[in-house]
Amino acid sequence: MSTDLKTQTELHATLNRQTANWTLLGIKLHHYHWFVTGTDFFTLHSQFEEYYDEAAEYVDTVAERLLAIGGKPASTMKEYLALSSLQEATGGESAKEMVATLVKDYTILAQELSAGITLAEESGDQPTGDLFIGIRTSVEKHIWMLNAYLA
Repeated sequence: MSTDLKTQTELHATLNRQTANWTLLGIKLHHYHWFVTGTDFFTLHSQFEEYYDEAAEYVDTVAERLLAIGGKPASTMKEYLALSSLQEATGGESAKEMVATLVKDYTILAQELSAGITLAEESGDQPTGDLFIGIRTSVEKHIWMLNAYLA
């Protein structure tokens, strides 16, 4: 792993942003889980639960990776809102709007994870790169499936 302070700082910031993104997404997914209505209620209600369980797992895994390499993960809502690339749920979304928003959110995550993979590789941090590759693989599958739902 790189001992270059600038590279380490960038990697810590990338991990922290992912911690914030997954925390915010988990809260949004809970909101969607509770407030989804319509003919696809049963399908989406269950799917949103699966997604928020996954988000919680990623928050913990990414934060613990950050701690393992000497960083300090964000741990307050104020920090999460400041660091996250995602937006909170607005409330009142239709089921299709919820799914479309998740496609946008997961696309942002995939792009940021790709950049994080490159940064991890450049800094010689293979475990962080591997972590991001695994998460991105799952995210890309979600994008595909959610787009199929919207088609």
